[in-house]
Amino acid sequence: MMLQTYSGTSTELRLSTQAYISSSSPCKLRTLHSPSNSKRFLGFNSHNHPLPFNNFNGCTKISHAKKRNTSKDGFSLRFKLHCHSKITALPKKNMNEGKKNKYGGILPSILRALEVEKDVEKTLDLYYGKLNPKEQTVILKEQSKWHKVLRVFEWFKSQTDYVPNVIHYNVVLRALGRAQKWDELRLCWIEMAKKGVLPTNNTYGMLVDVYGKAGLVKEALLWIKHMKSRGIFPDEVTMSTVVKVLKDAKEYDRADSFYKDWCVGRIELDDLDLDNLGDQEGISLKQFLLSELFRTGGRSNSSTDSGIPNAESSVRKPRLTATYNTLIDLYGKAGRLKDAAGVFSDMLKAGVALDTFTFNTMIFTCGSKGYLSEAEELLNKMEERGISPDTKTYNVFLSLYADVGDIDAALRCYRKIREVGLFPDNVTYRAVLHVLCERNMVEEVEAVIQEMEKLKKRIHESSLPVLTQMYVNEGLSERARFLIEMSQSCGGFSSKTNAAIIDVYAEKGLWAEAEGLFYTNRDGCGHKKEVLEYNVMIKAYGKAKLYEKALTLFKGMRNQGTWPDECTYNSLIQMCGGADLVDEARDLVVKMQEAGFKPSCSTFSAVISSYAKKKNLSDAVDVFQEMLQADVKPNEVVYGLLIDAFAEAGNFEEAIRYFHLMEDSGILANQIILTSMIKAYGKIGSMEGAKQLYEKMKMLEGGPDIVASNSMLNLYGELGMVSEAKALFDYLREKDCVDGVTFATMMYVYKNMGMLDEAIEVAEEMKRSGLLNDCVAYNKVMACYATNGQLVECGELLHEMVVKKKLLPDGGTFKVLFTILKKGGIPIRQLESSYKEGKPFAKQAVITSVFSVVGLHAYALESCGIFTKEDVGYNSFAYNAAIRAYTAYGKIDEALNMFMRMQDEGLEPDIVTLINLVNCYGKAGMVEGVKRIHSQLKYGAIEPNDSLYKAVIDAYKNANRKDLADMVNQEMKFASDAQQFTDSETEDLDE
Repeated sequence: MMLQTYSGTSTELRLSTQAYISSSSPCKLRTLHSPSNSKRFLGFNSHNHPLPFNNFNGCTKISHAKKRNTSKDGFSLRFKLHCHSKITALPKKNMNEGKKNKYGGILPSILRALEVEKDVEKTLDLYYGKLNPKEQTVILKEQSKWHKVLRVFEWFKSQTDYVPNVIHYNVVLRALGRAQKWDELRLCWIEMAKKGVLPTNNTYGMLVDVYGKAGLVKEALLWIKHMKSRGIFPDEVTMSTVVKVLKDAKEYDRADSFYKDWCVGRIELDDLDLDNLGDQEGISLKQFLLSELFRTGGRSNSSTDSGIPNAESSVRKPRLTATYNTLIDLYGKAGRLKDAAGVFSDMLKAGVALDTFTFNTMIFTCGSKGYLSEAEELLNKMEERGISPDTKTYNVFLSLYADVGDIDAALRCYRKIREVGLFPDNVTYRAVLHVLCERNMVEEVEAVIQEMEKLKKRIHESSLPVLTQMYVNEGLSERARFLIEMSQSCGGFSSKTNAAIIDVYAEKGLWAEAEGLFYTNRDGCGHKKEVLEYNVMIKAYGKAKLYEKALTLFKGMRNQGTWPDECTYNSLIQMCGGADLVDEARDLVVKMQEAGFKPSCSTFSAVISSYAKKKNLSDAVDVFQEMLQADVKPNEVVYGLLIDAFAEAGNFEEAIRYFHLMEDSGILANQIILTSMIKAYGKIGSMEGAKQLYEKMKMLEGGPDIVASNSMLNLYGELGMVSEAKALFDYLREKDCVDGVTFATMMYVYKNMGMLDEAIEVAEEMKRSGLLNDCVAYNKVMACYATNGQLVECGELLHEMVVKKKLLPDGGTFKVLFTILKKGGIPIRQLESSYKEGKPFAKQAVITSVFSVVGLHAYALESCGIFTKEDVGYNSFAYNAAIRAYTAYGKIDEALNMFMRMQDEGLEPDIVTLINLVNCYGKAGMVEGVKRIHSQLKYGAIEPNDSLYKAVIDAYKNANRKDLADMVNQEMKFASDAQQFTDSETEDLDE
């Protein structure tokens, strides 16, 4: 089953904590000093200052903190803080102060009235003429819903004395952007332009921010491009916003580049891919932004070529704390700890005020990269500078200590939050519960839950699966059920959480508990269950071997309005396969494909395994072929099942065939597959083990059988051990213990090592020995000859195989034959596709073409006669093969008759037909026929084709018209210069 239990991990804790410490930040970059100056890293001294929470319980400094004082490149990450100026903590904001209390005059009453009164216009009419622009701005900003913002703004504009201003438009645009009302935003922007209100840096920065937060990164950057066209250079806040947008989109290099360009007065956006911007409903965002960008009246007349006058007049450096914080976070997320340290150092040198966010970001960046002692020292320096840690600071340390497995330190962080007068937040509780649950610390978990109850804080739903898992692990299922029911009574939880909890029960085999939760109306609204919930319930039934229940649940899904997904089918099929319900599994595979899903490799494997257990190998092979047809690449498990099944059945040829198919697909045999092959191939886990096994078989009566010897020989070949393989081969010949596989394997050994002469010698000996008795052996000998360029010998072997010994060519045979055709310069795409599609006469056409290309014309004519005697019609590829064969043999009349039959059946000649026909005309001296095709090619009736041009030239030469051949050769050169030839048949010969 592919579903995993939903459980919190230390990584999740870190990521949830990271959400608190990832916001804005930028500054000029600095590279760190060389290793010899490494002690200055991050500007801190390496004195041992006690960590504030190291003495929570009288404990000494945490020992693991110094585990990674030295990085891989050898420099020490100790800190040395040079106080260039006294920097005090920023004043704390009173977050509990109500917004409306800070306004005086009539504003509080207006804001309260607008909150409760639906008729906005009626409320504002009472204050007609009494509101100045600042008060109007406040009223706009305090509206929480975008449609109210628009209504208030429309009322302002309806006043006769209203003067449009950019601040009001900025407020409205921000509200629309945050609500992702792009059409309304577009109209507002156009109206702003009509009113003659010019956007400012604040306008563009705000637009970049709202578009970036909506995930429209490229569109956000288009606003900077528009800004540049207006001749406005981004200020620090706008620049910082762009960097943050790119950072959040994980475009770290582009964010770094944008910042560095800004520092030198340059804004480059030439790499912006405008063609791939996403379109929204209604008007395309791309069209809107581009139309605004290239509006003729939108550019500043004073713009330079760069669009920014005097942009490079001076070097810029950030001055805002938020900018530096963004940069530190950027480089931290990008894994560039040195650059983050450089920004921090620059911040100190520039005298920019550090705040809690700065330290939180640096602490997380260092700690998450394994430099926990440096993170601890940062906390010491944070307090030394009068900047008090906040709850997020301790959340970060809690996560970092959990990551390194120091549960005691993590819990001290949790306790410290209260000791310093702070309060745990939701992230704190989620983190500490995950830490405790992962270690089954039930009493500690209960204490945390009691504390949350006293503070009237709910357990976050993401904690429910890990709490459930802990209680189930400890045999406290009733306690888990109580928590789940409490959560349900307080509003319920999502389908994802419900599925994760069901999965906990499924993993433990508690199907009844899982079933009870599955059928519970968790949200009280009777919403339909999601497919994920069905999937984990099917898993629960499968683990409990309640297969009928699982199938019944599956069949009833659609009636409940939920459609199975890919996971549903894969899980159910694998369950049925493992339960030997092979007929049900096979039916489900068909239904899955009819539903438009592709079964996974594991799913096909389960069905093949079930057939193999029943020794129904033909059906197992059928499923394998279906797998290939579905374009699902088999893995070592699939091949291993087939190899083992055929080995068990004593079918060595099929076992080794699949073994070679596996090798050809690039999959290395694992120990299971080699163990299966030991039945005739030797148990192979390592070379030493194989040798020992083989030597042991020599001690037995009769010694190793031929299959075991061949397996050993093949293993030597696979490992490139040529001398060992040759020694074994010679030993087997002396003992007269060789067969076709032995010779074929030895050829394979030599051929793989590039020793073609030796391979050919083995092939010749094999032929003399009369051991070419099966298709596999023939294939290997022909492949050896083909690699060595001995194509005539390949043709002779093919004739012997299919005519004299009546052996049917297999897939391996045709693979060799297509190689021969490629080497002979024959276009193969048409033949190959016809063969793969299983068209009638395709195989015979391939064989005929092989005989033709190697010069065995009598054989080609013989092969051609087999299918040309048929009265039924056949495709172009067959006619082409016949025309080629008759032409090569010099039977011009028969070749032209085949062409006439082709036309009578309504088949249009293709490029291959025309090439063959030109060859036929040339050999027959029929110059007019060549000229006719040449004329069609010359005047565009036939698409220019390199192979056809060459065929025309050769035909004229064969007809003793060298003058015409030279003329066509010149035409071909001119045509080649004028346009690119197409050759659909031959362009991929070497692919």
